[in-house]
This record gives sequence, structure tokens and C-alpha cells, in this order.
Amino acid sequence: MPIQTLTYWQALNRALDAEMAADDAVFTLGEDVGLYGGTYRVTEGLQAKYGERRVLDTPISENSFTGLGVGAALAGLRPVVEIMTVNFALLALDALINMAAKIPFMSGGQFRMPLTIRMPGGVARQLAAQHSQRLEHTLMNVAGLRIVVPATPQDAYWQLRQAIRADDCVIVLEHELLNFDQGAVDEDAPAPPPHRARVRRAGSDLTLIGYSRMANQALAAAEQLAAEGMEAEVIDLRSLSPIDWATCAASVRKTGHVLIAEEDSRFAGAGAEIAATLTEMCFGSLQAAPMRVAALDLPTPYNRRLEEQSIPQPADIAAAARNLLEQTPLKNPMENPA
Repeated sequence: MPIQTLTYWQALNRALDAEMAADDAVFTLGEDVGLYGGTYRVTEGLQAKYGERRVLDTPISENSFTGLGVGAALAGLRPVVEIMTVNFALLALDALINMAAKIPFMSGGQFRMPLTIRMPGGVARQLAAQHSQRLEHTLMNVAGLRIVVPATPQDAYWQLRQAIRADDCVIVLEHELLNFDQGAVDEDAPAPPPHRARVRRAGSDLTLIGYSRMANQALAAAEQLAAEGMEAEVIDLRSLSPIDWATCAASVRKTGHVLIAEEDSRFAGAGAEIAATLTEMCFGSLQAAPMRVAALDLPTPYNRRLEEQSIPQPADIAAAARNLLEQTPLKNPMENPA
């Protein structure tokens, strides 16, 4: 099949359609996934093609239908649960954390958990505080869950197909503002491992690490810096559990500087874990302390301008990068001991 230009949501739709066509054990369920075609159109046309038994509209009861997905996975099916927005995942944490994440371990590996959970989320144009949350920091802390964060239509296609084929519970975090982003999708290209980070732009002066929409924002910031003579290497994590530390560390050892961009709040966020781990791994190569640029530690404002100011924009990332490159180089703690 030739390379096509698809939107992010179309790539997800193609991936789900392909897996449903290939395996009768794959079915999808959630609120408005059937007749309505999904809030973000990801399941559009699938109920007409596969019927109501495989594209199942559910009541508004996230813990119940996520638990149904857990049971179906234990019975040998491959359910794809759509939680309409990550904000509603709070209602399904019992099924996710106490069941999906734990049963394979507690059964000594006797039970698999081929369960995919799709969660659109993130700050998405005036949806207000209760509908603009980012819960990756909560989910990352749960052993037994895999978390992928596609930033491009190609990765959305690859990573959803890989999630459905996996025998583990995989959460696919889809940023709502990416849904109408367009990009080339090669359905026949071999997919890299779902946890493998991708170097989106090569550079030698500093490493910019982002995930989901922030990987694209970091790329835009890198282009601003390049116009000023600073070459940033941009790494798209693609996965938050596990994280591809090898790719990140190789870049940091090369550049000596690392800046992490995240849409989540700075305190106890994913960026804190990334900064801490890379400091442990690369301390001898760092020329300055790692820095983070993140959302403000407050509920997301409804006002459009305040909403934009509450999360990092490319200009904010570029400004933080300039500040990082101006820092005094770290000294070896063994030099000039007190």
C-alpha cells in the first residue's frame, strides 16, 4: 500500500480496523464508540463494518466497562477499551490498577492481559480544569502497565497495532490536540519496538526530550534555536513505561545538556523522573544541571489565553534552552574538596 497522508485520528482508525480485520478476537467498547463513531472519530464506520457485538456502546460507567475489558482479556479476547477522555480514567482506576496491572503477576504468569486502553487527553482548547488533566505521572507509577504516547500519525498507527497484539495491558495516551495533525503513514513499513525512543532532530549543543504533543513543541523550539546558531537534538520518547534510557543517555552524553518538556505539572511529574535518572546515568558528562519546562502547578484555566500560558509553548522551551546553555558548567565534586 502506498504511503498516505492521514490525520492522527485517521491513523488510529486504520490501525484498529486492520487489527479487527486480522483477528476476530479483537473488539472495541466504550461510550459512543458505535453509532456515534467515537468522540474523536477513531471508531468511525467500524460498527457498520463489524457489527454491534464487536463495536460495543456501553453505559457511562468507566470502572464497569474497563472491568469488562479485563474479564474479556482473561477469557482470551483482545478488547480495546476507549475511555472517552483521560479525565474519566479516575473512575476506572480500580479496574486498571487492582486488576489489569496485577492479575498477571499475582497469577504467577498463568493469566495474560491482552488489554488495550485508549485514553485521549491533555489540554484541548477550553475544556476547563476537570477535562484538561494529564495523568501520566499517576499511571507511570503502576507496575504492570505499559504506556505509549504517540506524537505523530505514523506512531499512532504503529503503536496502537502493537498494543492490540501485546499480551500485556497497554495504555495508549492520545493527545486531543493532535487528532487533526496530518502526517505520512506507511502501513507496510516495519514498526520499531513500541518503547524505542526516536531522535526527531540531530544536534550537538543540547538534548531536548519530549513526549506526545510536547515532542512536537520541542521540535518547533529546536527550529527557533537553530536560527540563532544553537543545535538541539530532539528526542521523542514515544513510551513512558518503559522509557528508552539508552537512546536518551547516548544523546545527553554527546551534548552535555538536557532539557525535558512536558505538559504535565512540574512537581512530581514525568520530567522529574527523567531528569533524576539521566543525572544518575550521565553525571560525568553533564555540563549543567538538567532542566525542566512544564505546566504551571494549578488547575488548567478556562480562559483561552490563560490556558495557553499555563502550559509550555515552543517559545518557552526555546527560552529555557537558552538559559540552560548559559549555565556554569558542573564541576567534578572530587575537585577542590572542602
